Amino acid sequence: MQPIHVCNHTTPEAIYPFDARGVAKRFRHAAIFGALDSLHPGETMRFCNDHDPLPLLAQLQARYGEGITIEYLQREPGAIVIDFTRVG
Repeated sequence: MQPIHVCNHTTPEAIYPFDARGVAKRFRHAAIFGALDSLHPGETMRFCNDHDPLPLLAQLQARYGEGITIEYLQREPGAIVIDFTRVG
């Protein structure tokens, strides 16, 4: 399966890319939380990473609960793309 290229630009559907691969590891979670906190209901942050961020997902569920949805668009070794959508 060819990798999808969805981390390049903002789309008309209010999808904002966040490429974690370019953020220093010690700042990543704080940067992700800040980006998610700035989303308005209905907006999506499209997260790209080189590994499956399972500890981060647990933190997001604890912090946001049902206030955010998590949808994998791509889940392959070395190529993870997840949409985080602010619900309310």
